[in-house]
Amino acid sequence: MTRLLFNLNLAYRAIRGNRLRSAITIAIIALGITALIGILTSIEVMKAGVYTSFSQMGANSFQITGDIIKQRRSHGLQISVREGKDITYLEAKEFKNRYEFPADVSMSMSGTSIATVKYASRKTNPNINTMGIDEAYLKISDTDLESGRDFSQSELQFGSAVCILGNGVAKTLFGAKYKNGIGKTISIGDIKYTVVGIAESKGGSMIMNADNLVFLPLENARAVYGSDNERFVLNVMVDDIANKDMAQQEAEGLFRVIRKVPVGTENNFTIQQNDSLASMLLDSISVISWAALFIGIITLLGSVIGLMNIMLVSVAERTREIGINKALGARSSTIKQQFLTESVLISLIGGLTGIILGILIGNLFGLLFETAFIIPWGWIIMGISLCTVVGIISGIYPALKAAKLDPIVALRYE
Repeated sequence: MTRLLFNLNLAYRAIRGNRLRSAITIAIIALGITALIGILTSIEVMKAGVYTSFSQMGANSFQITGDIIKQRRSHGLQISVREGKDITYLEAKEFKNRYEFPADVSMSMSGTSIATVKYASRKTNPNINTMGIDEAYLKISDTDLESGRDFSQSELQFGSAVCILGNGVAKTLFGAKYKNGIGKTISIGDIKYTVVGIAESKGGSMIMNADNLVFLPLENARAVYGSDNERFVLNVMVDDIANKDMAQQEAEGLFRVIRKVPVGTENNFTIQQNDSLASMLLDSISVISWAALFIGIITLLGSVIGLMNIMLVSVAERTREIGINKALGARSSTIKQQFLTESVLISLIGGLTGIILGILIGNLFGLLFETAFIIPWGWIIMGISLCTVVGIISGIYPALKAAKLDPIVALRYE
């Protein structure tokens, strides 16, 4: 321990004695580690965003959509092609009425994603999503109301001009006292709606901003946006997650009957489970992680060359110092340890600087998805390990060269 502290002290003095050269080397290493940790932290933020996106619908639920995404090759490129047949109102209604498994079933349809919502002189940007929902949607989507109430049965049945605002929309229209927006009349396009509820904030995600939604009674959305644009989604939520696979099988069988899919042919619809969708996205993100790691290692190889060059120059400049130390009785192993310690110390200083900057840059990306501050401990440990390896590889040859110097020749060196 005493020798290590002694070597660290000598290394620190050597770094201070050559501040400019050491600072440039540290900056090179810090830049490589910043890029590596920054990208990997951003990827961790993306993963958190994926979990947030799909946890909003719950692990005990699944969706039935008419979209079928297939991979095709075109001109040597892999492209995604949307196939399938949209779920109509009659099909969704029949499924909801005939599905007898103990589960909650919801029908929903998208209205538009470019709505502008107005109240008095205030209005939102033209990026608000409108959605037609039934009585079960809020429960299945785990959407709680911060103020007001859910749609009544009569409002759902007759398609009344009422709405539930997402938290972000309510704050834009009514400001700090947005809870007082209950009962106020807003406009979506040319149609006026009475606000009956305001949803709690759910934040943004990689899929969409859940606070930029306006919920409408399903029959109202059908009347406003027309039957030609209907694309229904069926959401099914079981009480016990252990029954989800059985519920999914029964739902698939029933919907094949409703759609008259011939026996032996593939489904012309898709049953999506939240966890499987998340796994697909996470698998794609993992590929990016390995690519980022590869790029970071290539960058660090450049740092190895730069640091080794600096250490060789340091050995040449301190030849007389090495000769004096050897003449006074310093062993070759001691000289080797001093230069190796200096190399590792420079690498670790650069690495720690890069790790801090990389974490900050990666979490700035997280502000887009409103995720919590993420510290990727695994990648931090890997970064420190890489920097240690870089320091050893870069310093081993210069250290050996310094240790092998003949003290008589070194003392005569000018």
